[in-house]
Amino acid sequence: MIEAARRVVEATGVAVEWEVQDAGAEAMAKYHTPLPEHLLESIRRNRVALKGPLTTPIAEGHRSLNVAIRQALDLYANLRPAKWLPGVPSPFEGVDLVVVRENTEDLYSGVEHEVIPNQAAEAIKIITRRASDRVVRFAFQYAQDHGRRKVTAVHKANILKLTDGLFLKVAREIAKDYPDIEFEDRLVDNMCMQLVHKPKLYDVLVMPNLYGDILSDLAAGLVGGLGMVPSANIGDHWAVFEPVHGSAPKYAGQDKVNPTAAILSAALMLRHLGEGEAAARIEKAVAMVIAQGKRVTYDLKPEADHPTAVGASEFCKAVVDILSSLD
Repeated sequence: MIEAARRVVEATGVAVEWEVQDAGAEAMAKYHTPLPEHLLESIRRNRVALKGPLTTPIAEGHRSLNVAIRQALDLYANLRPAKWLPGVPSPFEGVDLVVVRENTEDLYSGVEHEVIPNQAAEAIKIITRRASDRVVRFAFQYAQDHGRRKVTAVHKANILKLTDGLFLKVAREIAKDYPDIEFEDRLVDNMCMQLVHKPKLYDVLVMPNLYGDILSDLAAGLVGGLGMVPSANIGDHWAVFEPVHGSAPKYAGQDKVNPTAAILSAALMLRHLGEGEAAARIEKAVAMVIAQGKRVTYDLKPEADHPTAVGASEFCKAVVDILSSLD
């Protein structure tokens, strides 16, 4: 995934010096830890990173490395644009949503313990004014800077009156500082129904960590799947860009899966670095390849076993070819 994104970035002509670091299984084999300190130091030194998916064991093993990186670098805002592109199979054409997910607390703080061994366990949901303030302000500022019309705060404050109640209270306070941006709030369960019923009514969505994890996957489903959606993890000092989707070890080495999310994550990175023109060219090239429908991966074909489906490297080459023609 990341090699494809790297090739596309290089094809724009933007001069990038790459410093490659291992994490996850590769790092464990070399350094006996899935998240070596020198990797974090590399990000702190360079201030920006393009990251591939990492596997997190389910219900056992080490905690999420993605969460650990976000917390270690205080990458408090997770930006996940979900935009439908012509040519992508989906019943929800025209969807253009941005999910802003608080990235450092909530149930993802990892504060949990067994109350009765093997019988009952407890996790603590942490919501603070500071974290809520900065992520909601990020969402409103993003809306203002990108010509967006509305911000919707997503919560469950009717039940979680103190935690989600605090998040909603802060959102309402900050909305007053942005009178030109429409503000509303929705209960998270209702928001799920709204998104699959009338997604075009919504624009920028901001929410606590867990809801953001879930709703951003739902939003990805509206625009063709997880292989289509990029993300940015933004803090005051550092930024890490990565595809929304997780890892798929069963496809490793097969040159099969869709690299769109990784390539568009690289475009987000270039925008962050002030290379907006190059980012726009990448987004245009990706859109053109998908609209043409010839050199695309199996998930972008009418049937998954379509004989004309290509692999990640050929899709990447198609994007690079169009980039060359746009020069």
